[in-house]
This record gives sequence, structure tokens and C-alpha cells, in this order.
Amino acid sequence: MAVAKRVSDEPAFVLHSYDWSESSLILEVFCRQQGRTALVAKGAKKPSSNFRPVLLPLQPLLVTYTLTGDGHADIHTLKGAEWVGGHVMPTGDALLSGMYLNELLLRLLARADPHPALFDAYAGVVRVLASEHGDALEAVLRSFELLLLREIGLLPGLDVQTMTFDPLEPNARYTLVPEGGLRAASAADRAGLTGSQWQALQRGLDDVASYTATLRACAPVATELKPQLRALLQYHCGSPTLRTRQLMIDLQAL
Repeated sequence: MAVAKRVSDEPAFVLHSYDWSESSLILEVFCRQQGRTALVAKGAKKPSSNFRPVLLPLQPLLVTYTLTGDGHADIHTLKGAEWVGGHVMPTGDALLSGMYLNELLLRLLARADPHPALFDAYAGVVRVLASEHGDALEAVLRSFELLLLREIGLLPGLDVQTMTFDPLEPNARYTLVPEGGLRAASAADRAGLTGSQWQALQRGLDDVASYTATLRACAPVATELKPQLRALLQYHCGSPTLRTRQLMIDLQAL
């Protein structure tokens, strides 16, 4: 008989929720020490539920739940959730960007695979999204995409050419492609960075304070980095196109 283990006051964010019954929800949450976790919030849809105003995306929470079996495959029972506070819900483009990041985490992170450093970076990004610093939005998103890809082992080294391990020439241009990693840019490549810019990104990722350092390195190259990282992320997410990405495209077409 499996013995229930209690996880108490675990820092977490709700990534997605969906109906489980007339009164309950299944939550996909990103926990700092437990990784991506599925929880059932019984009675959360009832008007009188204490969960109802708390279980919102892009809000820092402390959750308590019971974990049964080996802790890897089950949907666990949420026992408590407390809003930590500190910022309001992002709105507009920032809200859409936050939902995009949530979809990336749902598609790319395995269950019960902890990534505390990535969690801390995500928490930092959410604070920026809620602060209405629109001028920092692109650099923040690019830095998180890089950190996510690196954390789950899908980002090649950015200081050498992937296929040949040849060093990068500081002033030559290189492009990041899904099938071949980092390679010399051709005339047909619409986006690319110089060798020195790619090397600066790698130094940011390697820095002890990788979130801040990567954000600083992304700021001057965010525009050209965007299509390269989006193609790489979509490649690893597979089909269909990310829902939030398609929504962004549709809104831009209006």
C-alpha cells in the first residue's frame, strides 16, 4: 500500500488548468523543488472555495499537496494554496507573453524533473511582465528561451560551430538552425549574429548569475535572435504550432 507523503509550502506557479468534474480542476503547476506536477484541486470551482481566487497563472504561490506512490506518474491532491503576493497580474502583451512561456514549459518539461534555477529565472521573468517594462519584454523573453533550451539540453554551445567545432570568427556571421545547430550564415539566411555576439550569449549562460547576465547579453541582439530561437523551440515542441504563438500571429495580422 502506497504511503502518502506531504509536500508543504512548495513555491509554485500554475501553468494551466482544466475541468476535472463539475466542481474540481486539474492543475499543471511548475514547482521549484518538484518540477512540473499535476494536482487535482477538489471543489475549486465552487463559489465558496478558498482556491477559487488563488489558483491563477503568473502568480507566485506556496502549495501544499499529498504525494503518493513513487511521486512521478500520479495526479496528486492539492491541500492548500497561498498567494505569496508581490505583483499584480500582467496584462496585454505581457499577459500573452506569459501564457506563451507557460505553454513552452508544458510542452518541453517532463513531469517530476526539478529545475530550480529555471524556476527562479521564470519567477524573475514574471516579475518583469507584471511591472509594465515593455521596453525590456523582448530581451526578457529571449533570455528565458535560451535558459530553458540550455537547462533541458537542447541548446548547442554558442561559442563554436556545432558540426565542426571550429571556433567562431568575431566579425563573421553565424545562424542557429534546428537541424544543424550554430553554423556560418549564408546569403539566404535572414537572421544571424556575429561570432562575438554569440560568444557573449554563451558567457552570459555560463555566468553564476546566468539570468541577469544572459538578459544583459540578449538586450542588443533580441530582434535577430527571436526568429532563430522560435524556430528551434517549435522544432523541439513538434506539431502543431504553439497555440499562443499562433494567436500572436493572428493578432498581428488584424
